[in-house]
Amino acid sequence: MRIKIIKKVKEAIKDLVCPPATQDLQLNTKNRDSAIQSEHIQYGPLNLGDESYWVRVAEHWKTTPEVAKESNCSNCAAFDISPRMEECMPGSLQEDGRLGYCWMHNFKCHSARTCYTWAGSGPISEDKVSAEWQQKNMNEEFDNYRRKKKVIVVQELLKENMMYGLLHMLLEPL
Repeated sequence: MRIKIIKKVKEAIKDLVCPPATQDLQLNTKNRDSAIQSEHIQYGPLNLGDESYWVRVAEHWKTTPEVAKESNCSNCAAFDISPRMEECMPGSLQEDGRLGYCWMHNFKCHSARTCYTWAGSGPISEDKVSAEWQQKNMNEEFDNYRRKKKVIVVQELLKENMMYGLLHMLLEPL
């Protein structure tokens, strides 16, 4: 019985971990800068009023700048604004958009921007779908970060005397 509980605790903790780039500014900046500089991604525009960026994206997609502006992170299939991801974000943005997490390129992105790899049918707004994208994106870097985070999460749960609540949650039928 004890082993089953430990396995369930491990699974719950894994699912509660935020993507590393949402918690590590240096990693987020590295990933975002890479997406800006990569010829096949071209994340932007850095300045939302930069019309030349939209002209370039429109040429790449063989459309008009007006149409290109409609294909932005806010409606991308990889843009995660689920409740669990909102918990990972540092705070709200100004009036021109919101932060979400890009599962394609692993950084916090702005809803009014786009990139060459934009894919329709978004955003991700459900925790279940968010967790599926997280599973697809697990790699060594994520696993290393998660191992460190597990220790911190368990310590915090114990400190706050919330283990009873966690065990109750884990033992509930799915």
